[in-house]
Amino acid sequence: MTAGPLACVLGDMDLVRPLGLAGIRCAVVGPPDGATAHSRFTAQLIPWQGGNDGTLVDRLLRFGAAQSQKPVLYMEEDAQLLMVSRNRDRLASVFRLPLADAELVETLVDKGRFQAMAERLGLPVPRTRRLRPLPGSEAPDLDLRYPLIVKPLTRRPPWDEIEGLGKAIRLDGPEELRALWPRLIPVGIELLAQELIPGPETRIESHHVYIDAGGAVAGEFTGRKIRTYPVDYGHSTALTITDIDGEGADVAALGREIAAKIGLRGVAKFDFKRDPDGRLHLLEINPRFNLWHHLGAVAGVNLPAMVQADLTGRPRPAPVQAKARPGACWCHISKDRLAARESGMPMAHWLAWVARCEAKAIVPDDPMPFLRPKLDRLLARMPGGIRSARLVKP
Repeated sequence: MTAGPLACVLGDMDLVRPLGLAGIRCAVVGPPDGATAHSRFTAQLIPWQGGNDGTLVDRLLRFGAAQSQKPVLYMEEDAQLLMVSRNRDRLASVFRLPLADAELVETLVDKGRFQAMAERLGLPVPRTRRLRPLPGSEAPDLDLRYPLIVKPLTRRPPWDEIEGLGKAIRLDGPEELRALWPRLIPVGIELLAQELIPGPETRIESHHVYIDAGGAVAGEFTGRKIRTYPVDYGHSTALTITDIDGEGADVAALGREIAAKIGLRGVAKFDFKRDPDGRLHLLEINPRFNLWHHLGAVAGVNLPAMVQADLTGRPRPAPVQAKARPGACWCHISKDRLAARESGMPMAHWLAWVARCEAKAIVPDDPMPFLRPKLDRLLARMPGGIRSARLVKP
């Protein structure tokens, strides 16, 4: 581990690990019994069980002020990104912040604002309409081509009451929207109805990029989904790097073009879906760190480490290779087991694939984030409530 400024991580092992692999010490925000607390890359723990954003901001300010060098603050989820961005003036006094422009952050996180911007700039997005399921209202007649998908403007817990684990609901005709409407009204959130791009989730491809303060592409890679859970409109459980000079070339070119149009600085993920004719349709842009950065790092392109170097005035790490290695894979072991079973993949084939997968929760050089929480839960169920000693870093 290097002795430079800490990386303060609001995220999980998919963000801690790429930083740690670059020799960067991490201060993680989370519960003492969480996976990140037990990583060999974790130098300090900032205990946090969840709660009010204002309380967390105050805790971060106290932590940052106590450091001899300003840490770099990383965030992995939309809610964390918004919290940091909306408090950037206060947090910038004690942290280095890898953030896009404040107005751009708000626009990209809110799907309604994103859609309006995309249409204004002529970006290749599917046609979309906003839905407002108010008490006493009826489902509108939409000037869209069915099938559609319906999804929330921002990911919120009330949506889970409707769809559980899935990100969206498919509707094959107006009668299905009318049948769904009474279930949407009590949830009380605005939604988007979007024309469905045909094809499975494996047709979703992405461009991952870090654009430095001068507007240059400092690092990038492309990838696509292998599996999601649930299989339709679910969350990623298996991913792979694609050849940025081959099948991913048009993905990267379009990502760079859009980044220039929106004036992006910092990191972002551009999600596209390739239709049966090969055309790419932009689904969303996430201007934050994410689970893909673990896979990018093991494939040779470590975007979080590049950001850390730039913000702390150090040389960027020498790349393991000029371009991310195609075929490198990531998986969420427990959820991908369910996704593989749902897709009909034989268990023996899946186990062999997981064994070859480079980016995953359990790795020989840092096994405790995967093993320790499971051991704690096991010992807690034993007679007498025997527990293993908690690891709390100073």
